[in-house]
Order: sequence, then structure tokens, then C-alpha cells
Amino acid sequence: MSGLMLLDTPSLYFRAFFGVPETVTAPDGTPVNAVRGLIDMIARLVQDRGPDRLVCCMDADWRPAFRVAALPSYKAHRVAESGGDQTPDALEAQLPVIDAVLDAFGLARAGVPGYEADDVIGTLAVRGAADGPVDIVTGDRDLFQLVDDRAPVAVLYTARGIRNLQVMGEKEITAKYGIPGRGYGDYATLRGDPSDGLPGVPGVGDKTAAALVTRFGSVAGILAALDAGTDEGFPAGARRRMEAARDYLSAAETVVRVVTDIDAPELANLDDRLPTGARDPETLVALADQWNLASPVNRLLNALSR
Repeated sequence: MSGLMLLDTPSLYFRAFFGVPETVTAPDGTPVNAVRGLIDMIARLVQDRGPDRLVCCMDADWRPAFRVAALPSYKAHRVAESGGDQTPDALEAQLPVIDAVLDAFGLARAGVPGYEADDVIGTLAVRGAADGPVDIVTGDRDLFQLVDDRAPVAVLYTARGIRNLQVMGEKEITAKYGIPGRGYGDYATLRGDPSDGLPGVPGVGDKTAAALVTRFGSVAGILAALDAGTDEGFPAGARRRMEAARDYLSAAETVVRVVTDIDAPELANLDDRLPTGARDPETLVALADQWNLASPVNRLLNALSR
């Protein structure tokens, strides 16, 4: 494969933090499990998938104001007493190290104020598909809404680990959820997603959600059918439930839909070419020594040089 690879970096470093023991530390005792795990993930992805271009997409805002304004419950259960998110302290301390290591390698890193990594991924995926295939690496099913066999844009889903990636295109989405291949966002809106504070429509489960998305194509299509006053295509009781949930459906559309058209300088001049070596070797060596990262750093350098 060659083309553009977009990393849902927060998804990957959270996976690394909980997958690699905190006993993996720097010489001063600071945990570096997330840093080491992330570097090894990137090395494996570069080695196995061979992208020409790669962007580490970041959360500049993990709970954007425009989504909270539309649906106050959005990620509300993740808000800490301080008002920030509930990132473990041992992981929070590693985030500046992750940034520094990625920069020393010369790997593109992109985040836009007011937007989540998902939105950066959505924008770069749509833009990048004009030049070739796009792979999105994530453990977040929300990004399934971006798959597009025509482009092609696929999700490399990490639920089973980096060594056992599930390649999710439109056919795979249809086979797993019984919905049109690009209909996952509408499906999630209807059935809900507790991990994001998305309540869904009361009384609507997976099967009814799939039937509605298949029949009407989208939440907008469902609302249009309600406006038309038709009962055709609604499973038993579903029309009444949709009618009662109109306000939620309108709000959730803004929350669930990944932004694909961010216009921001952070993305305008992004150099996403995959480096063949470290951009700043001296800084990378110093970081490797300070944080006990020599082994994963060398593995990624070897992968980049091939």
C-alpha cells in the first residue's frame, strides 16, 4: 500500500498507556509506557503498510464547544472536577514527551483549536483522497462514517491490536452492522453511544437503527419522512419514537458528524511526507537517553529507512 495514513493519535496513546505496564519507566522513574507503545505502533504501521505520507492527528479540543452547545451531555461524564478531561496523571505527564519525539522524527503532527482529532482526520481524509488511498488508524468506531470505497478511504481498526488490524471499508461496515457502508454516523445517532454521552433514541436498538438507516439513508432522510407524514418504512412503533426524539436527532447530527472541511492554517501547509530518518537526530538521541526510549526509537528509525 502507498498513500496517506492518518493516525488517531489520542486513541493510540491511550491504547498504549493501558496496554503497556506502567513499570516501563525512564531512569528517573517516570512512566513512559504510552510513549514507548506509541512509537512501536507507528514503527509497525510504517513497516507493514508502507505509507508515503503520514499525519499524527491530535485533539486540540477534546470536547468542542459547538458539540456541547448542540448536546450538553456530549462527553459530560468524562469531565474532571478541574473542568478538563479525566486523562490519568501518569499519561498526562507523557504527552509533552510524545510531542517532542514525534517532532524530532519529523513526523507531521496536526491539531486545530476548537476541533477534535476526528475532525482533523475527516478533513485530511477528504482532501488526501484526491491523491490516492487513505488509511485511518483508530480504535474509535465514530470514524467508520468516513469509509469510502470509491476514494478509497478505509479504517484500520485497532480493537484487536496493531498486529491484527481489521480493515474496514464499506463492504465490511455493511456486513457487520447491516447498514449502507457510509451510514455509521446516522446509525450511531439512532442507537446511541454511552462512551460519548450520546443517549440515542429511547427504544431504538441495533436492529431498528439499522432498518431505519437502510430504509431512509440518513437521519435527515428520517426527518424528511416525518415531515411528509408517511408511515411507510418505519418498523412498528418507530415512527412515534422518532417523532418524540426530533429535537435530539437534530442536535445529535451536529455532534456525531465528523467535520470534513476545516479551513485552518494548521492544515494548509502541512508537510505530511514520511521522513526516511530523523529530522533532528541530536534531539532524538537526547530524548531517547532521557526517557529510556532507545529500543523503540531504533525500531522506528529502521522502519523509516526501508
